[in-house]
Amino acid sequence: MTRTLNDDTLDHLRHVVQDDAPDDPRYRINQRIGQGGMGTVYLAEDRALGRPVALKVIRDGALNKESIDRMSREAHIIACLEHPGIVPVHDIGTLADGRVYYVMKWVQGRRLDEHFDASAGIPERLRVFQRVCETVAFAHAHQVIHRDLKPQNVMVGPFGEVLVLDWGLAKAALDPSTNAAAAAPLPQERPLEPSPRETAHGTILGTPAYMSPEQALGAVDRIDERSDVYALGGVLYFLLTGQAPRAAAQSGDGALPLVPPRQRNRAVPRRLEAICLKALSADPEHRYAGAAELAAEVVRFLDGQAVLAYHEGVLERLGRWAWRYRAPILLVAAYLLMRALLAVWPRR
Repeated sequence: MTRTLNDDTLDHLRHVVQDDAPDDPRYRINQRIGQGGMGTVYLAEDRALGRPVALKVIRDGALNKESIDRMSREAHIIACLEHPGIVPVHDIGTLADGRVYYVMKWVQGRRLDEHFDASAGIPERLRVFQRVCETVAFAHAHQVIHRDLKPQNVMVGPFGEVLVLDWGLAKAALDPSTNAAAAAPLPQERPLEPSPRETAHGTILGTPAYMSPEQALGAVDRIDERSDVYALGGVLYFLLTGQAPRAAAQSGDGALPLVPPRQRNRAVPRRLEAICLKALSADPEHRYAGAAELAAEVVRFLDGQAVLAYHEGVLERLGRWAWRYRAPILLVAAYLLMRALLAVWPRR
């Protein structure tokens, strides 16, 4: 026996299949391009301006006052951070069912954890990492802490753009939507046990494999720029080794100990390992003070200068000096060799 479905049932099924895509006359939804614990991101068309945009909306299953406040705060924070490394927000609104959405520039690229292949050298990786640090330093200068930095939240575009994404867990000293002191920490900011799970709304704040110890312990009053520095150290560790800095599995004493980068990749220079380990120090006082200081340290390494995190011996200093000035040294050596050959060349 064949049963005919009425129009209301078909409309309901279509609504479910489309994953609760927002119905807004200005934006035409094309396809879903991403989903997290709280929101879904769609590729949409801005009908008014005739351009593709990315539209992020609270998932129907995550609709509550907390998620609405968090989404609105995220949009306002991003809108206040005008920087080439941060995707700009174009619009914000509320659907008829109360779900908040905001519209961003649509960017294409690859996540940092997928961008480099085995042939990419350390300098190439560090130049991208330096730009990540500079973007986070800009946010720090505006009193915003990201709190969920990881390779999956960095995108590298086809023309070399480096973008820091997903500011949904960002902590601002001032709430940009009200220009008043930020609200008290949300109830979910409680002591956590490291686990391999990704960020999940209502479960944890951050990603355990890249989370600073103070953040993992729920010490909200101790979370500051140095907490982001720890996560940046984790991103650097991944770029050097291809792995997260700490295994998220539990051992008898908590998280498994950090394995130095050179034990995973012998090609990592000692000075660079020292930079990475300083950023990943368990004690915030022993880390770099902020992302700008870490970026400056990376620049010193790339320029062949001494770095603050590593005490060089005399031979190491001479070797670094010789490598830094290798071009003029080779020219002088070639000149002296030529003079020596001319001196001993038999004359006719």
